[in-house]
Amino acid sequence: MSKPLILVTGATGKTGAPVVEQWRERGFPVRALARRRDERSRRLEALGAEVVIGNLLESKSVRLAMQDVKRVYFCYPPGDQLLDATAIMAAVARDAGVEALVNISQLPAREDAPSALSRHHWLSENIFDWADIGAVHIRPTFFAEMLFILGGKTIPLEGKLYLPYGSQRHAPVAAADIARVAVAILADPTLHVGERYVVTGPRNMTVAEMTELLSNELGRPVEYVDLPNEAWGQVLREQVGLPEFLVAHLQAVADDHKNGVFSAQTDVVERIGGRPAQSVEEFVRSHRDMFTGDADSTEPTWRSPGRVVEAAIRE
Repeated sequence: MSKPLILVTGATGKTGAPVVEQWRERGFPVRALARRRDERSRRLEALGAEVVIGNLLESKSVRLAMQDVKRVYFCYPPGDQLLDATAIMAAVARDAGVEALVNISQLPAREDAPSALSRHHWLSENIFDWADIGAVHIRPTFFAEMLFILGGKTIPLEGKLYLPYGSQRHAPVAAADIARVAVAILADPTLHVGERYVVTGPRNMTVAEMTELLSNELGRPVEYVDLPNEAWGQVLREQVGLPEFLVAHLQAVADDHKNGVFSAQTDVVERIGGRPAQSVEEFVRSHRDMFTGDADSTEPTWRSPGRVVEAAIRE
């Protein structure tokens, strides 16, 4: 029996790329949808994936990518056009006779979420369900990668990790583990259709506990600085340059974190993905160069909070 063709959207992203890699390891034919040809898309081609250039906001583009596809991994970058991309994918996938679609949502997705993006994810899940295309939704907590995306500059330079998460807990999960769950579901989707899986790492921790582990693994002190949410928003606007939609989302999920929304711990990675989720210690050990400033190939989006943060803390 021939293996079905898989379409991976967001194929060059944090979860899309490992989904492609893991599918190719299983010997499945993979079509990777990317926005442009670059070094990342060429790496996917080197794995044996068919790379197509397209735009999830254009139905013609999606229909071309969907030819002969029976299963889909749907990932759309955080932004204010998620619902447009979802509606287009749902309509095209229904017309194409897609039998299973894994949708990456987020843990705080709910009808009354303070973040518009979290509400959009809740609506996106419902749109895919209504399309009757075998949708399964995975709701990861914060990615473990966020530790070096947000601390990749400040940890080596200052020995500090600035975040507005208070003393509540979450269980960081690595992108490769999220991908493992998605691949396992799409390989045998029958028992999963309609489910919403919360995907976490193996241990619920405060950010202060995470920095203790970082200190132990890196052999140097790392301190958690509990940043006021207002200062967090100012840094995201002025130093990172994020659009207001994402700033509002990140501030809202920070409040969610302080209210315990992210305090979840599940065994989904091991139970469905087939192996235990990476611990924070294992993740830091395998990405040590990201926390020491030695990685030239990946430039973290975060910049040191500098005077904005220090002034906010003093106030």
